[in-house]
Amino acid sequence: MTTLGDFKATAIDGTETDLSAYEGQVVLIVNTASQCGLTGQYAGLQELHDTYADRGFTVLGFPCNQFGEQEPGDETEIASFCDRNYGVTFPMFAKVDVNGDDTHPLFAWLKKEKGGLLGGAIKWNFTKFLVGRDGQVLERFAPTTEPAKLAGPIESALG
Repeated sequence: MTTLGDFKATAIDGTETDLSAYEGQVVLIVNTASQCGLTGQYAGLQELHDTYADRGFTVLGFPCNQFGEQEPGDETEIASFCDRNYGVTFPMFAKVDVNGDDTHPLFAWLKKEKGGLLGGAIKWNFTKFLVGRDGQVLERFAPTTEPAKLAGPIESALG
């Protein structure tokens, strides 16, 4: 059975990251963008990270430029934007594709595990996937779902 720990991703600083580092944690995976109408969700995502980190929770942000080209910057610009505007301390990764021929393997798996309104496709920036301590996808949340509304599902997953 495939789990989150079976994947690798490139961190925003260019280092290869084995996602097995998050085994045993509850993880919220989000495709992000800096120039989206939903970009303000970074603040709520950081709040969730701050609130639950000491209980074994983290947010993983994956910038994506596939929706309206709303993430045009390079990784240095994205990291600076997130720090300067939202004080983001949760792990951020290099830009990925979440749909199409070049879909990152992590997102191919996430979509297969929890389809959405458009079948498997991701509809827009800030689609969220909640992964349990066992590395399995628990829930998928729409881009418009505010991070604060995820407190209940996160607390349930944390146990």
